[in-house]
Amino acid sequence: MADLEAVLADVSYLMAMEKSKSTPAARASKKIILPESSIRSVMQKYLEERDELTFDKIFNQKIGFLLFKDFCLNEIDEAVPQLKFYEEIKDYEKLDSEEERLCRSRQIYDGYIMKELLSCSHAFSKKAVDHVQTHLAKKQVPPSLFQPYIVEICDSLRGMIFRKFIESDKFTRFCQWKNVELNIHLTMNDFSVHRIIGRGGFGEVYGCRKADTGKMYAMKCLDKKRIKMKQGETLALNERIMLSLVSTGDCPFIVCMTYAFHTPDKLCFILDLMNGGDLHYHLSQHGVFSEKEMRFYAAEIILGLEHMHNRFVVYRDLKPANILLDEHGHVRISDLGLACDFSKKKPHASVGTHGYMAPEVLQKGTAYDSSADWFSLGCMLFKLLRGHSPFRQHKTKDKHEIDRMTLTMNVELPDSFSVELKGLLEGLLQRDVVKRLGCLGRGAPEVKEHLFFKGIDWQQVYLQKYSPPLIPPRGEVNAADAFDIGSFDEEDTKGIKLLDSDQELYKNFPLVISERWQQEVAETVYEAVNSDTDKNEARKRAKNKQLGHEEGEDTHDARLHTHTTHVSTHTHNARLHTHTAHVSTHTHTRCTSPHTRCTSPHTRCTSPHTRRTSPHTHTHDARLHTHTHTMHISTHTMHISTHTTHVSTHDARLHTHTHDARLHTHTHDARLHTHTHDARLHTHTRRTSPHTHDARLHTHGARLHTHDARLHKHHTRDARYGLNVILQYFCIDDMTCVVTKHL
Repeated sequence: MADLEAVLADVSYLMAMEKSKSTPAARASKKIILPESSIRSVMQKYLEERDELTFDKIFNQKIGFLLFKDFCLNEIDEAVPQLKFYEEIKDYEKLDSEEERLCRSRQIYDGYIMKELLSCSHAFSKKAVDHVQTHLAKKQVPPSLFQPYIVEICDSLRGMIFRKFIESDKFTRFCQWKNVELNIHLTMNDFSVHRIIGRGGFGEVYGCRKADTGKMYAMKCLDKKRIKMKQGETLALNERIMLSLVSTGDCPFIVCMTYAFHTPDKLCFILDLMNGGDLHYHLSQHGVFSEKEMRFYAAEIILGLEHMHNRFVVYRDLKPANILLDEHGHVRISDLGLACDFSKKKPHASVGTHGYMAPEVLQKGTAYDSSADWFSLGCMLFKLLRGHSPFRQHKTKDKHEIDRMTLTMNVELPDSFSVELKGLLEGLLQRDVVKRLGCLGRGAPEVKEHLFFKGIDWQQVYLQKYSPPLIPPRGEVNAADAFDIGSFDEEDTKGIKLLDSDQELYKNFPLVISERWQQEVAETVYEAVNSDTDKNEARKRAKNKQLGHEEGEDTHDARLHTHTTHVSTHTHNARLHTHTAHVSTHTHTRCTSPHTRCTSPHTRCTSPHTRRTSPHTHTHDARLHTHTHTMHISTHTMHISTHTTHVSTHDARLHTHTHDARLHTHTHDARLHTHTHDARLHTHTRRTSPHTHDARLHTHGARLHTHDARLHKHHTRDARYGLNVILQYFCIDDMTCVVTKHL
């Protein structure tokens, strides 16, 4: 059963890997939703306060560059040639060989520089032209050949063109993307977690897929209880700091972090996923490597160490098990749990793996820096060639013996090693730091210039153009079975409780590496999200335009809003009171937004009918008066229910008649016109006799129910209040009552 579970875990993981190579739409199970464009003002202020609203800050961000380029291509014709020139230079800088650069540099010179000179516009300085001409005359084509032009192009773009960009919709889109970035708060729900691919002292590593982009990552989960049990809080937090230091800047030889977050019981690092296994695994499967094969791995590892050392980080745990291969066979340094920042203070702790630790690290109390990594590199290269550490004789596992030999033994190198290889290893394995290769004042360049690496084009190494000696099998996990890797025994931490003080240690743990997130988005869903957002915003603009058009047709103050109410058709008999008033046509097309469309006949409004002070025509008993609709939704909503009462047949004992009190409440020219019957509540009460009409209650005389000129004097009398009115309906003994409440 365990074997079956392991196989199923492998299949699920491999299927996820294949899915990650398909189209972005297939990869993402969630969607990135950009905020409304109104976020621009907030984000612009945010960027200004942090001095990030500058050309250099925006142009050098992946999404910022893409949007700036798109803006120029669509709006600024004169900037297009400069941007194309800029991109040509960037492509030139990535070329592999000097021969390719020589050919491309001539094409760039003829296509851009000579063309500019012949046009007599001279947009670029003579100094820049002379710089390129001098180098080309000598056939010198370094990657930095066109750097003066990069500077001048950026100078020309950061002026008026950049200011126009800030005023454009493309900057609004940049603000929308930036807002998404700043509001990333990850949880486990943002990832699909697959099989375990590794285990360490504090936790496990899993393959996972990010839901909103479909990109595959490795998720390193550290157990907070296990960390507390082993008092490893400092190490866990240090790893997060070290990863943040080395994960900026493009280095293809370090397993970098894109995100960090935590749950109540886990610390999670989202790292580059390496599918090819580690060198320790392949050493056991492949056997020892040749000098040529080892040279390939050494070159890429050296560039990884150089990247760290340039950021004042000493790795301190270099060994084959920490060198991971990608699916193509290129390597990256992983697991920065023991790395240390030596920019302010040199470390002196004795940490690392026995058999790879430098003498100065073993000597407690002795300060050291990046020197320790060059000694460890020598130990690791020796193992790749011989299968064991140079200080581990006869497969001894005694740590003290290994440390003693590291401090005292001179390494004997086999005669089968070439002279250049012997020179490299002797230089790296020097116990005396001041004599050690890489520690003579120049760092990595000393190692790169050694004769063993003669003929190596380090630019090609950086661009990963050399063919790896070992390509991991496709369709395999290239790691131990999930069952063999195992998991931690929860009994070990059963008595450990996490307190609020423990959680407080991790309050600043969450992190998003901006440039890596933007690169992830650009590689996956950037175009799709922009397209969806453009469509949504276009629909909103069309809807707003339609609203504006219909507002032009409404006569609510020069917009159409006619209430044609006929009061004359009251036919009374003992049992039937047919009241067709107010059931007649209400031509109510649309009042201004946000008051929503009411269909004819007038049934109900679905959103609050905002107050309008402009008059509309109300035809009432062949006399005209104008009024505005305050609380229009209340009137319209209850309009149909009252009609139902009037159209129903009323028996002799019940004749509920609220007529105009419910509908005819309105303001006259923005002043109150409360029109009840005789300015009092007109409610037909229950009568014991068959529908006898008291003149005061239900006589349809001139004073009460026929709306003559005397009744319309209420317009003037009530206008002095200038208040809004709310109509509240309630029922007492089957009688509908209307209460007019002044606000």
